[in-house]
Amino acid sequence: MSDGTVETVPDWRTLVARQRPPWPDEARLGEVVADLAASPPLVTPEECDALTARLAEVAAGRAFLLQGGDCAERLDQLSAPAIERKLGLLRRMAAILPLPVVTVGRIAGQYAKPRSWPTETVDGRALPVYRGDAVNGTAFTEAERRPDPDRLKSVYEASKYTVDVLRGGMFVSHEGLLLDYEEALTRRDPRTGRRYAGSGHLLWIGDRTRQLDGAHVAYFASIDNPIAVKLGPSATPEHALALIDRLDPDRTPGRLTFVVRLGARRVRDLLPELVEKVNASGASVVWACDPMHGNTFQAPSRHKTRRCEDVLAEITGFVEVHRALGTHAGGLHVELTGEDVTECVGGGLTFDDLHRNYTSACDPRLNAGQSLELAFLVADLLR
Repeated sequence: MSDGTVETVPDWRTLVARQRPPWPDEARLGEVVADLAASPPLVTPEECDALTARLAEVAAGRAFLLQGGDCAERLDQLSAPAIERKLGLLRRMAAILPLPVVTVGRIAGQYAKPRSWPTETVDGRALPVYRGDAVNGTAFTEAERRPDPDRLKSVYEASKYTVDVLRGGMFVSHEGLLLDYEEALTRRDPRTGRRYAGSGHLLWIGDRTRQLDGAHVAYFASIDNPIAVKLGPSATPEHALALIDRLDPDRTPGRLTFVVRLGARRVRDLLPELVEKVNASGASVVWACDPMHGNTFQAPSRHKTRRCEDVLAEITGFVEVHRALGTHAGGLHVELTGEDVTECVGGGLTFDDLHRNYTSACDPRLNAGQSLELAFLVADLLR
């Protein structure tokens, strides 16, 4: 973190930014970035500091983080009613949980997605993979799949609209994947000189971009927002401790959240050592569970899906590990929607239902009914 006078981390531009799209028109990208740099930020330093203070309560065991929203927001699905349905669902879930809840949406910026492969092949034809509406389109055509920098401006306008609809309703967050976009919206607080990402209250580093020598860690170390890091099965305690040293050197409560995504079958084996060694270091981090990404598989119909029972099983393991260690199971990070989608099995849906209303452009989400059922089950676990 910066004290406003001397930069203490390397400039991220000199490092490898994994998952950066292969923009075909770098000159146009520069023009769009310059336009964004002259635009108002979407959130204020005061709001970000308020979230850090709320998350400090979570780290201390006195509150619970509920973070949820779309896998990938879509520009063509943007509407005030849809935004309000997501907010309403998160509020209903929060009301069920037995602790004071800090509600954070995966919203107003969740338009970029990391991908395992740079291309996708259909019927022997290869095109660039869909990377989220901030980069390209879903249709399998050369024109749609060509990365377009002008989409960044569209995403900014859509996120601004979303924040305006939500204003005062909850904090907003997204994966800080596209560093050109994030840096363009980063501002110094004139009161303190501290740097804040102006694109959202909380940003996170994904499991694919948490390299200690990478551009994402360097950028995140330079901002004073509350931040999070996704930790998958390959994360070691040593790596987690090194991330703390880089991203939270002052050990500020509420500054850093670790979102673990280990899978229902591995959470009890992998989580204890992570928690034990981080706790022994004296760091005050929020521990949250992402029970979605480690439990994705392909249905017989070739739809990507998740079983609600696997989602609950990972949460159960997460809570039980913390209970055994005497630490706080601090939060839940889920992909969900207020729409009546049929993307995850369970809660009355089977494989045969997936085709009925599968609208996600990327990963499967819990619908409103499944989300509320999950909230009741988590409430029982926390009690």
